[in-house]
Amino acid sequence: MPYLVREHLFIGNIGDAAEILQNGSDEITHILSVLSSASISFFSEWRSGLSIPSKEIRNVYVGGSGSEDDACDGSKSSLSPNKLLYSLEYAGKDLKFVRMAVPMRDMENEDLLDYLDVCLDYIEESRKEGSVLVHCFAGVSRSAAIITAYLMRSEQLSQEDAIESLRQSCEFVCPNDGFLDQLKMFEQMGFKVDHASPIYKRFRLKVLGDSYHRGEQIDSSKFGADPGLPAEKVSSEVETSLDKEASTRIPVYRCKKCRRVVALQENVVDHAPGEGESCFEWHKRRSGNPFSKADDDECSSIFVEPLRWMTTVQEGALEGKLLCAHCESRLGYFNWSGIQCSCGSWITPAFQLHKGRVDISTI
Repeated sequence: MPYLVREHLFIGNIGDAAEILQNGSDEITHILSVLSSASISFFSEWRSGLSIPSKEIRNVYVGGSGSEDDACDGSKSSLSPNKLLYSLEYAGKDLKFVRMAVPMRDMENEDLLDYLDVCLDYIEESRKEGSVLVHCFAGVSRSAAIITAYLMRSEQLSQEDAIESLRQSCEFVCPNDGFLDQLKMFEQMGFKVDHASPIYKRFRLKVLGDSYHRGEQIDSSKFGADPGLPAEKVSSEVETSLDKEASTRIPVYRCKKCRRVVALQENVVDHAPGEGESCFEWHKRRSGNPFSKADDDECSSIFVEPLRWMTTVQEGALEGKLLCAHCESRLGYFNWSGIQCSCGSWITPAFQLHKGRVDISTI
């Protein structure tokens, strides 16, 4: 039996959803299914002989294919290009229910963040039109994570307070640890998924790094656009960034030798400073007074997202030099397993530009 969380909002499991779809409901009008497969046939695979009629409304893919709006920007999202983002259909008895199905596994390394916007918007709209059931397989982790995020956004609750509030309605909910980490990021980003936030950029790099180490080919669409292309070849994405940066006088980074633009400020992935030189004391000998502290622990490099001018990265190498696409001067280094910054912090994966090899200027 579904549990009432808020007015017109329920949480349940696959059995609850199957019962409603098969026999109808006096309350629920919309269903959000968060299962490993978006297909309605998943119910038949779960229970032999169960047949639920459905009629497709639309399928939406990463990058906006199948939708008039770009529901998820494939170039900035952590999801794979052309991956099904969600399906929308009429389903159940007399096709009276509207069902959104989101393909998501209950695994700690699963990307929750990039599904949140579409799920939370669907819940919000469904509550205006009727009542919505959010369910996964067991009603414990995936559905709980989605509803927790909804409570966080709609009621401005912290992750901890939102989960505690949800447990007042359904005491056994327990999102997996990976989802909890991402919900904390969601809170830190101001209850939204901000692709420009350093928090999201670090998360996205981690996802790309995990994919690389699983042996998956990293699609070039996951690389940031090349800001140094001639004006007639620059994509609208980069033109918008350049126009924005020019109007606000935000720094851009150029090869010191040939002056080619190699990165925009929005490509930079910030990190929390480490403990400076003390982080390296077991790795190298120090001259002078061993108790002295370096006067300047400022980072000697900047770290950026992978960009399309980084040909060696696109070719699949684990590590190597980053060379200017125009003059081939060495600008830095990359390593999918990580690099330790001069401040002591580890950045993984790392795409490093040495400050001594680039100039900071404005357009």
